[in-house]
Amino acid sequence: MNQTHLILHFCGSFSKVNIISPSIYAHRHHKTQLLSVKPHLLKMHRPSLLLSLLTLLTLLTAAPLPAIGYRPLPHLRPNSSDLRFGDSKKYEGSSEFVHLRYHMGPVLTGSITVHTIWYGQWQKSQKKIIREFIGSFSAVNAKHPPVAGWWDTVRLYTDQTGANISRTVRLGEQKNDRFYSYGKSLTRLSIQSVIKSAVTAKTKPLPINPSNGLYLLLTSDDVYVEDFCGQVCGFHYFTFPSIVGYTLPFAWVGNSAKLCPGICAYPFAVPEYMQGLKPLKSPNGDVGVDGMISVIGHEVAELATNPLVNAWYAGQDPVAPVEIADLCEGIYGTGGGGSYMGQLLNGKDGATYNMNGIRRRYLVQWLWNHVVSYCTGPNALDQ
Repeated sequence: MNQTHLILHFCGSFSKVNIISPSIYAHRHHKTQLLSVKPHLLKMHRPSLLLSLLTLLTLLTAAPLPAIGYRPLPHLRPNSSDLRFGDSKKYEGSSEFVHLRYHMGPVLTGSITVHTIWYGQWQKSQKKIIREFIGSFSAVNAKHPPVAGWWDTVRLYTDQTGANISRTVRLGEQKNDRFYSYGKSLTRLSIQSVIKSAVTAKTKPLPINPSNGLYLLLTSDDVYVEDFCGQVCGFHYFTFPSIVGYTLPFAWVGNSAKLCPGICAYPFAVPEYMQGLKPLKSPNGDVGVDGMISVIGHEVAELATNPLVNAWYAGQDPVAPVEIADLCEGIYGTGGGGSYMGQLLNGKDGATYNMNGIRRRYLVQWLWNHVVSYCTGPNALDQ
């Protein structure tokens, strides 16, 4: 008989409480501690404390809080107490119970520039796959269905003045850290130190653009990052002035090819426990990088709509917000939901994808459209 444990996750300087089963606890053991209650506290306030704990356990069991970051696992479900999907599946992920709200913070309405930090050893071909994906956000001449059509969903979000998020997303400067300046095992705080080194370098520092610049830190397949594989495949936040000197929206995404391709490069690799399931062929011939693409899209879309974690999100907790990509995790096409990714496209070479970039094909998850209250993507069959 499975037991349920009250778990306290420590993520950087933040923590959150989840109810998870022993099997999930074993899978997500990194930086996790069991929350214990001291016996003398129970003696002092036994009736009220026990009642409070029982109430807390009941509420959390009924409505688990969202996980921080992003994991493209095949069995992911929408997170947060606001995100209970109804029985209607007319539209992918559609629900009148999803309450994505604007919290009056800034969004990126000016031309967006993505500055990239390549941490570790990267091949030129790998960089090209990723840079062409980002360069496709504003490319209106791509074949249907285009990546730019996917970005159109992001553009529906506005700020206090009604101004939409920018159509223009440009590739900015690049910085390479081939010698692993902070080692091959990074914490969430040391990630900010990597960014600081990139923007304060003596030679060719990255431009400092707090208002419309995004800083994308990408780690190679031999670098481990705190919570990588066990809990997240990527995350976004903003830098602390006490560390970097500026408040800069940033995202980290790791190449999982060596560490956990079955977790973070799904469906181009599958977990060992999913016996009999064959991986799909990746569209650009690089399982790790092709797996990163959707995670990069996920994080950049959320950075644009919630750069300082005070703009567009659902749920009550800004420390662990449920954002426009979280709402559509695992959905890549029409009919998607549960463990089904939806209707995808197959190339003549057998590769699987769902949208086209400037010169390449990509598999990218859909995003939440708050205007119509369902997940949308450019490859929808009704478009």
